[in-house]
Amino acid sequence: MQTGELAISALEDQVFDVIVLDLVLQEGGALAVADVASYRQPKANVVFVTNTSFFSDGSIFNHSPNARAFIESTTSPTDLAAIVEHYGQPSPENAAH
Repeated sequence: MQTGELAISALEDQVFDVIVLDLVLQEGGALAVADVASYRQPKANVVFVTNTSFFSDGSIFNHSPNARAFIESTTSPTDLAAIVEHYGQPSPENAAH
């Protein structure tokens, strides 16, 4: 999805384990999308990707409680898939026994 509005709409219609979210959207704010995800789907983990130096100090984790990773948009698809797979696993407290 290219806009915040489309992403928020998807959050209303679908359940996500992991959300890969570019900090620079064509329209709308990525942090607003992450905020809605935190409220509507608190168990969804957000992996932020970017090609900018915004939040390179790690402060994204202070702004978004569901942020789990912050990576460059040039990260290889294989590495991104591994990150998504890792954060898509149920947490120990939510895993079935």
